[in-house]
Amino acid sequence: METAELKEKVIDCLHTIFDPEIPVDIYEMGLIYEIDILPVNNVQIVMTLTAPSCPAAQSLPVEVDQKVREIEGVNDVHVSVTWTPPWDRSMMSEAAQLELGML
Repeated sequence: METAELKEKVIDCLHTIFDPEIPVDIYEMGLIYEIDILPVNNVQIVMTLTAPSCPAAQSLPVEVDQKVREIEGVNDVHVSVTWTPPWDRSMMSEAAQLELGML
């Protein structure tokens, strides 16, 4: 499987993961900062959360890891959480802002 194809599958997978408090997926929310496909189909994801006190701070990175690991062709997954830069509403897609009534 090509790198671009695998990255597309990872993005599709991320569209199925939601912060329990927000009816928008984490990709559209802008919580995913980086997706890197490394040699032998290892996937590295750098993500953030809406706030350090977010109730999903423990569960979301684990869910991302588990779901991406299920993608056919993925060898290994590494999810790291960063607070730099801090997330803000400007990182959301237009679709997410529309869904949340912010446009």
